[in-house]
Amino acid sequence: MEWNKENLEIPTRGKGLYTFTNLVQELIQNWQVEQGICYLYMPHTSASLVVSESYDPTAKIDMEEYMERAVPENQPWFRHTMEGSDDSPSHIRAMLTHTSLTIPVDNGKLSLGTWQGLYLFEHRSRPHQRNVLVSCLSI
Repeated sequence: MEWNKENLEIPTRGKGLYTFTNLVQELIQNWQVEQGICYLYMPHTSASLVVSESYDPTAKIDMEEYMERAVPENQPWFRHTMEGSDDSPSHIRAMLTHTSLTIPVDNGKLSLGTWQGLYLFEHRSRPHQRNVLVSCLSI
Protein backbone atom coordinates (compact mmCIF):
# COMPACT_ATOMS: atom_id res chain seq x y z
CA MET A 1 0.00 0.00 0.00
CA GLU A 2 1.25 3.44 -0.93
CA TRP A 3 -0.07 6.99 -0.50
CA ASN A 4 0.24 9.47 -3.37
CA LYS A 5 -0.49 13.14 -2.65
CA GLU A 6 -0.87 16.29 -4.72
CA ASN A 7 -2.34 19.76 -4.31
CA LEU A 8 -4.41 20.83 -7.31
CA GLU A 9 -4.76 24.56 -7.84
CA ILE A 10 -7.98 25.38 -9.64
CA PRO A 11 -8.70 28.96 -10.71
CA THR A 12 -12.31 30.15 -10.66
CA ARG A 13 -13.91 33.16 -12.36
CA GLY A 14 -16.63 33.56 -9.75
CA LYS A 15 -19.72 31.58 -8.79
CA GLY A 16 -20.37 28.32 -10.53
CA LEU A 17 -19.38 24.70 -11.09
CA TYR A 18 -15.91 23.92 -12.44
CA THR A 19 -15.20 20.40 -13.60
CA PHE A 20 -11.87 18.85 -12.64
CA THR A 21 -12.45 15.13 -13.23
CA ASN A 22 -9.71 14.96 -15.86
CA LEU A 23 -7.12 16.51 -13.53
CA VAL A 24 -7.69 13.83 -10.90
CA GLN A 25 -7.76 11.06 -13.50
CA GLU A 26 -4.40 12.27 -14.87
CA LEU A 27 -2.90 12.10 -11.37
CA ILE A 28 -4.14 8.52 -10.95
CA GLN A 29 -2.59 7.55 -14.28
CA ASN A 30 0.70 9.29 -13.45
CA TRP A 31 0.82 7.52 -10.09
CA GLN A 32 -0.03 4.22 -11.84
CA VAL A 33 -2.75 3.42 -9.31
CA GLU A 34 -4.71 0.38 -10.52
CA GLN A 35 -6.79 -0.27 -7.39
CA GLY A 36 -7.31 2.02 -4.45
CA ILE A 37 -9.14 4.92 -2.88
CA CYS A 38 -8.95 8.56 -3.90
CA TYR A 39 -9.67 11.12 -1.20
CA LEU A 40 -10.32 14.76 -2.12
CA TYR A 41 -10.37 17.58 0.40
CA MET A 42 -11.01 21.31 -0.05
CA PRO A 43 -9.54 23.54 2.70
CA HIS A 44 -11.93 26.42 2.02
CA THR A 45 -15.13 27.62 3.71
CA SER A 46 -16.71 29.34 0.71
CA ALA A 47 -16.33 26.66 -1.96
CA SER A 48 -17.12 22.95 -2.05
CA LEU A 49 -16.79 19.65 -3.89
CA VAL A 50 -19.62 17.78 -5.59
CA VAL A 51 -20.14 14.70 -7.72
CA SER A 52 -22.83 15.40 -10.25
CA GLU A 53 -24.15 15.03 -13.80
CA SER A 54 -21.39 15.82 -16.28
CA TYR A 55 -22.91 14.95 -19.66
CA ASP A 56 -25.74 17.41 -20.24
CA PRO A 57 -24.66 21.06 -19.67
CA THR A 58 -28.21 22.05 -18.70
CA ALA A 59 -27.82 20.00 -15.49
CA LYS A 60 -24.94 22.28 -14.45
CA ILE A 61 -27.06 25.37 -15.17
CA ASP A 62 -29.93 23.96 -13.10
CA MET A 63 -27.67 23.17 -10.12
CA GLU A 64 -26.16 26.65 -10.16
CA GLU A 65 -29.63 28.22 -10.40
CA TYR A 66 -30.93 26.03 -7.56
CA MET A 67 -28.17 27.22 -5.23
CA GLU A 68 -28.90 30.86 -6.11
CA ARG A 69 -32.57 30.33 -5.23
CA ALA A 70 -31.96 28.18 -2.15
CA VAL A 71 -29.46 30.58 -0.55
CA PRO A 72 -29.95 34.05 -2.05
CA GLU A 73 -27.71 37.00 -1.25
CA ASN A 74 -28.75 40.23 0.47
CA GLN A 75 -30.99 38.71 3.10
CA PRO A 76 -31.76 41.18 5.92
CA TRP A 77 -30.97 38.59 8.59
CA PHE A 78 -27.35 38.00 7.38
CA ARG A 79 -24.85 39.40 9.87
CA HIS A 80 -21.62 38.02 8.35
CA THR A 81 -21.18 40.42 5.42
CA MET A 82 -17.70 41.85 6.05
CA GLU A 83 -16.46 40.65 2.63
CA GLY A 84 -19.61 41.51 0.72
CA SER A 85 -23.15 40.33 0.08
CA ASP A 86 -21.91 36.84 -0.91
CA ASP A 87 -20.11 36.27 2.42
CA SER A 88 -22.77 34.46 4.48
CA PRO A 89 -24.42 32.77 1.48
CA SER A 90 -21.10 31.28 0.34
CA HIS A 91 -20.50 29.71 3.74
CA ILE A 92 -24.05 28.35 3.94
CA ARG A 93 -23.77 26.87 0.44
CA ALA A 94 -20.49 25.18 1.36
CA MET A 95 -22.13 23.80 4.51
CA LEU A 96 -24.96 22.29 2.41
CA THR A 97 -22.57 20.53 0.03
CA HIS A 98 -19.22 18.82 0.78
CA THR A 99 -15.64 19.76 1.50
CA SER A 100 -14.40 16.19 0.99
CA LEU A 101 -15.13 13.22 -1.27
CA THR A 102 -13.94 9.61 -1.31
CA ILE A 103 -14.01 7.70 -4.61
CA PRO A 104 -12.80 4.16 -5.33
CA VAL A 105 -10.24 3.57 -8.07
CA ASP A 106 -10.70 0.43 -10.16
CA ASN A 107 -8.60 -0.62 -13.14
CA GLY A 108 -6.72 2.68 -13.09
CA LYS A 109 -9.83 4.88 -13.23
CA LEU A 110 -12.09 6.73 -10.84
CA SER A 111 -15.15 4.56 -10.22
CA LEU A 112 -17.63 7.24 -11.22
CA GLY A 113 -20.96 6.46 -12.80
CA THR A 114 -21.40 6.88 -16.55
CA TRP A 115 -22.67 10.46 -16.28
CA GLN A 116 -20.86 11.54 -13.09
CA GLY A 117 -18.10 14.11 -12.88
CA LEU A 118 -16.14 15.93 -10.17
CA TYR A 119 -16.84 19.61 -9.66
CA LEU A 120 -15.47 22.43 -7.59
CA PHE A 121 -18.46 24.57 -6.64
CA GLU A 122 -17.33 28.17 -6.22
CA HIS A 123 -19.74 30.10 -4.03
CA ARG A 124 -18.02 33.51 -4.11
CA SER A 125 -18.71 36.15 -6.76
CA ARG A 126 -15.11 37.15 -7.39
CA PRO A 127 -12.38 34.93 -8.85
CA HIS A 128 -10.31 32.74 -6.53
CA GLN A 129 -7.40 30.34 -6.70
CA ARG A 130 -8.78 27.23 -4.97
CA ASN A 131 -6.87 24.22 -3.66
CA VAL A 132 -8.04 20.63 -3.75
CA LEU A 133 -5.85 18.21 -1.82
CA VAL A 134 -5.79 14.81 -3.55
CA SER A 135 -4.60 11.75 -1.64
CA CYS A 136 -4.78 8.37 -3.30
CA LEU A 137 -4.12 5.09 -1.54
CA SER A 138 -2.90 2.42 -3.93
CA ILE A 139 -3.67 -1.13 -2.74
